[in-house]
Amino acid sequence: MNSAAIRDKVEEALRTVHDPEIPVNIYDLGLVYEIKVEEGKNVRVTMTLTAPACPVADDIMFEVQQKLEAIEGVEDAYVMLTFDPPWTRDMMSEEAKLELGFL
Repeated sequence: MNSAAIRDKVEEALRTVHDPEIPVNIYDLGLVYEIKVEEGKNVRVTMTLTAPACPVADDIMFEVQQKLEAIEGVEDAYVMLTFDPPWTRDMMSEEAKLELGFL
């Protein structure tokens, strides 16, 4: 599988991860800052959370890691958490804003 196909699978997997307090996936919430596919098999995801004190941070990070590792063709997955820049509602997709009533 080539890098573009793996990236598509990564995006698809990230759209299945939800913050239990918000009915929108982490990808459409804008929590995923960067996806890198290196050498066609190593995935690096840089992401944030809606708040640094998120009570389910560990659960979300663990779920992301598991889903990345389950993608066929991925040999190594690394999830990096950052709060720079801090997340804002402006980072959400139009669909997420509609679903949450921000539009």
